Amino acid sequence: MANDTWDRRDFLKSVLMGLPMMTLDWDAFPKNKRAGADAAEGKYDAIVIGAGLGGLSCSAAFARQGFKVLVLEKHDKPGGYATVFRRPGGFSFDVSLHSTAGVERDGVRNLIPGFPEIEDVVFVPHPNVYRVIYPDDDIRVPARDVPGYIKMLTDRFPGEREGIAGIFEDMKGLVSDINKYSQAQGRANMAQFPTEFPYLFKSFGKPWGALVDLRIRDPKLKGIISSLWGYYGLPPSKVSTYYYAMPTIGYLEEGGFYPIGKSQKMSDAFAKFISARGGEVKLRTQVERILVKDQTAYGVGTADGKEYTARVVISNANAYDTFHKMIGAPEILRDYFGRMDKLSPSLSSFQVFLGLNKDLVKEIGVKDTEVFYNSGYDVEADYAACLKGEVGGGYSATMYDNLYKGYSPEGKNTLSLMTLQGYELWAKFETDYFAGKKKAYQAEKNRMADILIDAAEKTLLPGLRKAIEVREVGTPLTNVRYTGNYRGAIYGWDQTVDNSGPQRLPHKTPVKNLYLAGAWTSPGGGYGAVIPSGLECFGEIVKEW
Repeated sequence: MANDTWDRRDFLKSVLMGLPMMTLDWDAFPKNKRAGADAAEGKYDAIVIGAGLGGLSCSAAFARQGFKVLVLEKHDKPGGYATVFRRPGGFSFDVSLHSTAGVERDGVRNLIPGFPEIEDVVFVPHPNVYRVIYPDDDIRVPARDVPGYIKMLTDRFPGEREGIAGIFEDMKGLVSDINKYSQAQGRANMAQFPTEFPYLFKSFGKPWGALVDLRIRDPKLKGIISSLWGYYGLPPSKVSTYYYAMPTIGYLEEGGFYPIGKSQKMSDAFAKFISARGGEVKLRTQVERILVKDQTAYGVGTADGKEYTARVVISNANAYDTFHKMIGAPEILRDYFGRMDKLSPSLSSFQVFLGLNKDLVKEIGVKDTEVFYNSGYDVEADYAACLKGEVGGGYSATMYDNLYKGYSPEGKNTLSLMTLQGYELWAKFETDYFAGKKKAYQAEKNRMADILIDAAEKTLLPGLRKAIEVREVGTPLTNVRYTGNYRGAIYGWDQTVDNSGPQRLPHKTPVKNLYLAGAWTSPGGGYGAVIPSGLECFGEIVKEW
C-alpha cells in the first residue's frame, strides 16, 4: 500500500464521511445559557429553511440544547416527503415512507434515532422485510433472520453457496469495521489498515455491483441480491457500496418498521418537540432570499416581505435552489457552482395512490405489506427504463392495512403503486404545469397510471380496477410543487461512488454562517440518513461556536 497510490488520511476520511452517525452523546454538546434572555428579545440563534426531516432534526437539536431556533416552511404542514394528504371517504395517504429501521429501545418500538425524549411515535414491524417477485422467483425476505434468508437463496441457487455466504459476510463485515474504527477514535495502526479493517479496504471506491460481481456469477441471483436498489435510487453499477450495503444489512438484521399514524406522526412529533422547547415552526412561510453581507449569511427574507435574522442559517431546501435562487452573490460561489454542476440529482418518483371501496387485500388473501414486482432480473435495464420515464416493467406496492388495524376506513383499503422515474419526460410540461395549463400533463399522467394499475391487477391484485373509490397520481412535477426539490429528486444528489464521502457537498458552505442539512448534503438521502444529517449539521455548528 504505497503512499504514491493513495493518501491514507483521504482514504479514512472517505470511509467515515457520508455514513449515518452510529451513536450520539448529547452531553458532549454545549447548552445555551442565554436562552431565556434571547427568547425574550425575540432573537434567533438559528434559522432553518424547510421543515423536511433533516431540517426538523437539526432544529430539534438546537431547541433541545436551549438555542432559539426558527423553522420556516412553505407548505401547510411539516415533514417534506414525510407527510400525509387526505381525500374524501376517510382516506389518508402517506407521501413516501415505506420502511425505516433502528426504532427499538429496551424492547419498545418508539424511538426516533437521536431523540430519546420523543416517546409518542409508536412503530410496528413489517412481517417480512419485503416480498420480491420475478418471473421465476417469488421471495419473502424474512425479518431479523439473515441465516434464514441465506438458506432461502442457497436452496434456490446451490451452486452459489459460497458467494451468497460471502456477500453477506461483506455487508456485516463493513458495519463491523466501521464500528471498530469508531471505537479506536482515530488511533488505528495505519500500516496494518488492510488487515485490521479488511471489509472497509475492500469496499473503498467500489460500487455495490463490483462487490456483487466478486461473489456472484448467476445473473438472476445478482438481481435478487440487489432487489432494494430502488430504496437508494441507483442500480448496482452506480450506487456506492456504503449506501447499499450498510442500510440493507440493517433492514435484514433489525427488520423494517412503520409508524402508527403514518410518516406525518414523526414530523408532527418533531414540530411539537421544537415548539415545546421555545423554538418556532412557521408554516405557509416561503423563504425567497438568504440575506448575505460581506460573504456572510445573517438572515432570510420571506415572500410576505418579512426579514428574520440569526447567528446561522441552515438550508433544508434543495442545494441547487438554495444557491441559484436564494443567494444573489454568484461571484463568490463560482467554484461551488462548478462543483454542483458535476453532480446529478437523483431519480424522482411516479406514484398512484388508491383508496378501495372494499378490503380487496384481505379478500384476495395477500398478507404482505410491501411487494416489489419485476418483469425481469436486469436491474441496469430497469434503471434505464426509469430514466426514460417508462412504466409497466416493474413497480412497488404498499398494502399497510396488513400492518395495523385502522390504517384505512373500516372495510376499505389504502394502497400505493410506485416506480422511480427520471425528470426529462416531464420537463416539457413544466412551464404549462406551473401556469395552470395541465390538459396534456393530465393525459400523460393518467395514461401512465392506467398502465401501473393494469400491471398490478394482472400480477398481484385481481379485481383492483373495479374496487377503486379514490385515485390520485403523483409525478415528478408533483414533487417539485409540494417539496420544492430540484427536478423532483427524492434522494438529493445521486449516491454514486464519486458523490460519497468528502465528494458529497458538506454541511458547511462557502458562505459564512450558511449550512446545509438533509438529503443534498452528508450523509445522503432516505429517512435513515436525513435525520442524522440534521444532527451532524447541528454538531458542526456548535463545535465552531
